[in-house]
Amino acid sequence: MGDINNQISELEEQISSLPVGYISKKMISGKERYYQQWTENGKIKSKYIKNEDLENFKKKIALRKSLQAKLSELKSSAAFMEQPSIKDAKFNLRVMFGDDLKDFASQTNSFQKRNCYEQIQKYLYSGTLDKVCLVYGLRRTGKTTMLRQCLYEMNEKDFNCSVYIKATVTDTMASLNKDLKQLRELGIKYVFIDEVTLISDFIDSAAILSDIYSAMGMKIVLSGTDSLGFWLAIHEELYDRAVMVHTTYISFAEHSRLLGINDIDEYIRYGGTLKAGTWDFDNKEVNTEEASFRDNESTRIYIDTAICSNIQHSLKCYQDGNHFRNLYELYEKKELTGAINRIIENESHKFLISVLTDDFKSHDLHLLGRNLRNEREEENRLEVFDTLDEETVTKSLMDILEIKNKDLQSVEITEDHINEIKEYLEALDLLDHSDQRSIGRKLRFSDSNIFTQPGMRFCQAKALVHSILKDDKFDELSDPVKLFVTDRLLTTVMGHMLEDIVILDTKRRYGKTKEVFKLYFAAGEFDMVIYDSKKGEIECFEIKHSDEIIDDQAKHLLNEDNIASVEHKFGKVVRKCVLYEGESGIASNGIEYKNVEEFLKE
Repeated sequence: MGDINNQISELEEQISSLPVGYISKKMISGKERYYQQWTENGKIKSKYIKNEDLENFKKKIALRKSLQAKLSELKSSAAFMEQPSIKDAKFNLRVMFGDDLKDFASQTNSFQKRNCYEQIQKYLYSGTLDKVCLVYGLRRTGKTTMLRQCLYEMNEKDFNCSVYIKATVTDTMASLNKDLKQLRELGIKYVFIDEVTLISDFIDSAAILSDIYSAMGMKIVLSGTDSLGFWLAIHEELYDRAVMVHTTYISFAEHSRLLGINDIDEYIRYGGTLKAGTWDFDNKEVNTEEASFRDNESTRIYIDTAICSNIQHSLKCYQDGNHFRNLYELYEKKELTGAINRIIENESHKFLISVLTDDFKSHDLHLLGRNLRNEREEENRLEVFDTLDEETVTKSLMDILEIKNKDLQSVEITEDHINEIKEYLEALDLLDHSDQRSIGRKLRFSDSNIFTQPGMRFCQAKALVHSILKDDKFDELSDPVKLFVTDRLLTTVMGHMLEDIVILDTKRRYGKTKEVFKLYFAAGEFDMVIYDSKKGEIECFEIKHSDEIIDDQAKHLLNEDNIASVEHKFGKVVRKCVLYEGESGIASNGIEYKNVEEFLKE
């Protein structure tokens, strides 16, 4: 404190030796005249400045302003230090500050930053008033890390006016209100509250943060894994009073940049969170804190804790549970988790009542059997699934996924249940849509649903393979046949997932500037098209999970009738391209082949 006072005294002495006021220019008898002007005892005074002294005078005025700004900053720091010490304060919640906070923040100094990081920075240092910043998304998508990065990058003055609060389930908004009031009196300007949705009455009382404390100049950044709680708060208490930063969706390009993983197949296996791991289905002692989707057990736990618990906790806390609507009975009977699991597993992404009410059957299993019977090469055509004990395999899969059959469900699933689960999954940013259109063909659905965490979906496919390997009849097959079947299954699943990933990333890349959809014909389809309605131009793509160029891959792009019908309906076709995992180039048939990883990073 003594050092600051000495600096203040030195600055005041320097300032007193410099001229006060400002320079004004007047035209007198057609000539420019410069004057020093200042206020003294309420009166404006002025003094003529000779032309030869003007430049030197300007420098002295500028120096005085600079020293005054520095003096003001030092006096603010001194005033802050003279206030009751934050170290002596008694808080209701766990409040971190000072050296502990610096150590906490510094551990992220070598981490890459999420794309959405700049949104938080903009909120912190802009003139935004009466708003809080909500950083929300599912577990392991970088929320807490970004809060720590914001603290680490602060200048010393701002950092000294910052605290971090880790909320718990025992905290209340009344206790938080008391702490914030005390923090404001202590001169705290930046407040980062992590896991705020754990506070049971947060949703119903969130407006106090924006209406009172943000309005008084505090910058409040809220983070939490209960994304649905934020979504409900935004639609009720915090309507139009929040800057929203979503973290759940991690594109391939961002995932690659953050983790250094440039392989699209690795993204399919692990994508969705910022963790990766290995597969070990039979190990019951898995460390669930290391990787979200490394095996079925960790995936099940992630779904239960990050998604199902997210929904159930938020609904339970909101309006005393009155927002459960049609899902309350499922929640009460502990069958909501199973219902959500069924939706996530359903490869067709159709939220139909049959997905939940029919006896559980794996779509992957039937799709594989069909594909194996239709292999191009005769030696690869297998009818193994015609004789495979499908009931046993399916039962094994159901045991792994912990999904109840219809006869084990005490609550009948209705379309209302499905629609509400779908609504909440969309609110969690776990579910997005891809448009489907057609020429000369009537579609059953105008869109399909895409899960934004591919690793979750792929892990359930791995669980299917695991269950197949345990089947007695399948075990009688030769090892080469078993290997071919299991590889073929995963390749089929990964091919469909690759299409979803490309469509979703492309759709989010272009936003509202271009339309992205799948286009069906009477026979065949384009896996993706990018339509620029303003220019009347369209790009057509096939998406293949392969690193080889095969003529059959581009057959729909080479179909002149398809191209003619597209140009008649939409406009000029300016690109015909196969996205695949090999090198970019032009094939002998004139079709562009583009490496899918390069495409997604453009």
